[in-house]
Order: sequence, then C-alpha cells, then structure tokens
Amino acid sequence: MRQQTNDSKSPSGRREFLKSAGAVATGLYLAPSAGAQEPAAAKTETLAVNGGKPVIIKAKHRGVFRWPQYGQSEKEVLRAALDGDGGSFYRSLPELEAKWREYNEVPFAKTHMNGSSALLSMYFALDLPPGSEVMVPSYTFFSTITSLRFFGLVPVFVDIDPRTATFDVEHARKVMNPRVRAVVPMHSWGLPCEMDHICDFAKEHDLSVLEDCAHAHGASMQGKKVGTWGRMGIFSFQATKPLPGIEGGMGVYQNREDYERATILGHYKAPASGELAPDSPYRKYVGTGLGMKLRMHPLAAVLILKQLEKLDKQNEIINSQVRKINDRICQLPGLSEPVCRKDQDRVYYSGNTLFLDKAKAGVSRAAVVKALRAEGVSLSVWEYPENHKYAIYSEPQWWHHPIDLPKVLPGCEEVNSRAINVSLFRQEAPELVEQYIKAFEKVWAHRKELT
Repeated sequence: MRQQTNDSKSPSGRREFLKSAGAVATGLYLAPSAGAQEPAAAKTETLAVNGGKPVIIKAKHRGVFRWPQYGQSEKEVLRAALDGDGGSFYRSLPELEAKWREYNEVPFAKTHMNGSSALLSMYFALDLPPGSEVMVPSYTFFSTITSLRFFGLVPVFVDIDPRTATFDVEHARKVMNPRVRAVVPMHSWGLPCEMDHICDFAKEHDLSVLEDCAHAHGASMQGKKVGTWGRMGIFSFQATKPLPGIEGGMGVYQNREDYERATILGHYKAPASGELAPDSPYRKYVGTGLGMKLRMHPLAAVLILKQLEKLDKQNEIINSQVRKINDRICQLPGLSEPVCRKDQDRVYYSGNTLFLDKAKAGVSRAAVVKALRAEGVSLSVWEYPENHKYAIYSEPQWWHHPIDLPKVLPGCEEVNSRAINVSLFRQEAPELVEQYIKAFEKVWAHRKELT
C-alpha cells in the first residue's frame, strides 16, 4: 500500500517530506505552533500510568494480533494431504514453485527448507572466486551474512538509512572497493529498498544484485515485485513472516544457470525429475546432488499454498489498519514512520515501526512506551541486531580474510535508539483503531508529566 511521501532521492526531498507531514487529519493534538488544539478528553483524562482508566481493554480484542492465523481451510488441506498416499506428499512442492513463479512473474523458483538454506543456495549459485566480497546490511538476520563464509566470500557491512531502516546506497558508495562483486539489500520490515538506486549503483560497478525478501512477501516497487529486481532473491516462510508455513524458504532466479546451480546443492532428485535442462552440466549428479538435502517439508508447502491465496487480502487488511492509525498519530510532535516512496507498495512484517524523536517530542522513548502500555497499547522496543558487533565476524579463522569491521554505523544506531514497534492488526478492528489513536493522543497531551 502506498504512502503519500516525496521521492527521497535527495536531501532536499527528505526535508520536504518532513515539512509536509502536517495537517493530514483534523481535530488532532499538534504542536501549539501548528494552531491545532489538544482533544479535550486527552487533556482532562488521567494517564493510566498515573492511576487513570486505560483507554484499551485488551480482553475485548483477543485474536486481532494473533499470527499466524490458520483456520478451517488450512486444517482441511493438511488433513487431505495426510490422508493421501505417500507418493502424493511431495506434489505440493512443484505446485508451490509454479504458483510462486506466477505470483512474482519470475522465470525460475525453487523451494528450500528455510530462508537460510535459500540464502546458502543463492550464494553457491553466485559462483564467485574465494576472497570475493559482498555488500550486506549489518541490520539484518545473521543468515544473510554468515552463509557467505561457506564459499570463501567475505562481507562488507553497509549502514541503513535512518529514515527507512533499509540499505543505504550512499554509504555503500563510501565502502566500495575493488574486491566487491555483489550487493544484498534486505527489505526491512516489508518496506522495499530503493531498488532503482541500488541497481544503478550496481551497474556502475558491475555488481550482481541479490535480494533478501524474507520480510516482504507481496511488496513491490514501480509495479515490480521485490525479489525480481536483481539476479536472484530469497524468501522465508517461517511462522512469523507475512506468508507463514511454520518453516520454509524460496529462491527466485532470473536465469536457468543460477536456478540449476542453486537447486543441485541440496536437491538430489532434481536431475531425475526433469527440472534441469537436457544439456545441464549438473544432470550427472542424479541421486546425490552435491551432498546436501535442503528440501522443504511438504506439509509446509501445503500451508503456504493455502496462505498464498489470502496473501494480498491479508496485506491489504494490515496496511489499511496501519494507515488509519499512522495518518493520525504521526502528526504528533516527534513521532514518524519509515518513509515509503510514492512508487513503492510496502507490506508489514512483525510490527508497525514508528520512530520517536526525543528532542521534538520532549519525552523519552522509555517513558512513552511505559505510558502507552499502561493505556493498553500492544507494542515492543528491542534492538534489531547490528551484525558487525557479533564475535563471529571478528574471528579470522571463519573467513577467507579478515573483515574490515566498522566501528560504528550511525544509521543502525539511530533506528535502534528511536524505534517503537506497535503490534499489527491482523483483522479489521475499527473500534480498536480509534482507541489506539486516542491512547497516543492522551499520552502526548500529558507527555510533560512523564519521566
């Protein structure tokens, strides 16, 4: 779902976005300089953290936040699969691959055991000489990076743009070196990276573009699905993801050579099943593959197929609830959301991430979170890993050559110091939406009382 923002190609565009964020809704509490009035109720009610009545009664809204949501239809397809003959179990795998190719408009797709094994297979398919370096965001799950080491590849850590929490192309330009051969943007929390800028940068330096889409099932930019902008991409179907299969992964590939090489690493039956071209150099490995078994569990594929039927609708429901809330509360001083360009259609994974600017809000994140929780708002604060700080990257025995570790990545630190993750509404809940807005307005109206 598109958010109305300015294009973020330049610093001036970024400033204009921040300036233009006001006055989308009426009747809200804004900074006094904006000429708006605090809602009367928000002014007069006592904060729950100070003994007042909470805005939200959680018991009334059970199920709104539950994920994954498996219902009768999922139970029926699982039962049908279990009741079938043993040979029918694995038919779900090629069926899912075909559906995923169609949904994403990509020529090749392969199911994998999980997102990590899809990454492992993708890096094997990349087929770079040992010692080659690959640009990766530090702000990501560790598998995006650690899988490189099995093929003698070495990460170059790239910062994130603090306005989006996604791959910062400008920082990538600063850390570019002659050994870099590929770049791996990760679409953080379902927001597409600026793939046009990333692809332009990659073209300038003759780099392969690989996409980590583990958070972003169904997201697109300029009408083109994430995962299809680069040479290869991966998805995860772990239980918390927008398309949950409990476990599972998928690789997508733009050319047959990459597809066959990624497949043969962990799919020993591929040569015999006709998945490889008649003249494929990998057909001789029938019965062994290259020694690994990375096949998706067939019941996971059954679940994913059923959930795929609902993916766009589920994304639409979540996005609509987020927009109703954020279009109101992001008018409050010091509160904002990640910038989404007009040509991007994002989805949401894990939470509705908000950014708190303490200087503009006049109150700390800890105090705001404590007060919102007391009002019944479901939210969390936690720091997403900055991988460059983990021990594995500082120990040379695991890598082809020592990694040039950054001392600090300011974008990562800023996002982790400012982010608040509000739980996603997985069902239509108009009453609860209004209560969430009221809770934020109430806390902001009394924020000077908070310590």
